[in-house]
Amino acid sequence: MTRRIAGHAVLALLSLACLFPIYWLYATSLRAPGDVYDLSPLPWPLSIDSYTDALAKNDVLGMLANTATVALLTAAGQLLVGLLAAYAFAGWRFPFQRLLYLAFVGTWLVPFQATMLPNYALLARLGLLETLAGVIVPNLCSALGVLLLREHLMSFPKDLLDAARMDGRSSWSALWTVVVPSLRPVLAALGILLFITAWNEYFWPAMVLQRSNSVIQLGLRSFMGTEGNDWGPLMATAGLACLPVFALYLVLQRHIVNAFVRSGLK
Repeated sequence: MTRRIAGHAVLALLSLACLFPIYWLYATSLRAPGDVYDLSPLPWPLSIDSYTDALAKNDVLGMLANTATVALLTAAGQLLVGLLAAYAFAGWRFPFQRLLYLAFVGTWLVPFQATMLPNYALLARLGLLETLAGVIVPNLCSALGVLLLREHLMSFPKDLLDAARMDGRSSWSALWTVVVPSLRPVLAALGILLFITAWNEYFWPAMVLQRSNSVIQLGLRSFMGTEGNDWGPLMATAGLACLPVFALYLVLQRHIVNAFVRSGLK
């Protein structure tokens, strides 16, 4: 009993340590402009001047919409490609299957710095620089998604697929009517992971959208300067950037918990 209480106490302290930066972000954004550097734990008096200032200086809502578009399309593309590739690797048998799978997953080990210049040159030829499509297209495939989904599909009951084929369903129909409904928790957990990764991406959008602040990550840098940072609007914009991720997690929370529970069942 004592060990259990001690374990819960440690987890509570770790949770507070993880939550404190988020709390301080919103606490700073709600301070009056003259109190931004105040170290008191509770912001008082409360003020929304930082938010109104951020909205006045930048099209924050437009940048959030663009960022959501990029993150949603990137995550959806990676989920679709990962699902189809994992279904082929797990359910079919073809020559050089293992070698192709290892080569596919091996792309995950290639650092981004080795592929960014070829991708940039290709986007320049296609005329996709300074566009959101240029940010999305090179990221429509994720080796991580293929790896995780294949491992789940390898443990998928083959009897269900055989029964679906005996009912006259094609492989394509069996995928969407039998496999995908059973993988909803896994797809939800992987989807939010891919969405957050695409949402937080900074370096690649900064390369493609060099002269544009069309996504929220690049909009944050407009509050940073050589003479100092405008901390109030910066924290307010960062706080607004966190809200869609929080909302997505709340919507998919049940599926994510189910994915972790099922991952421990054999």
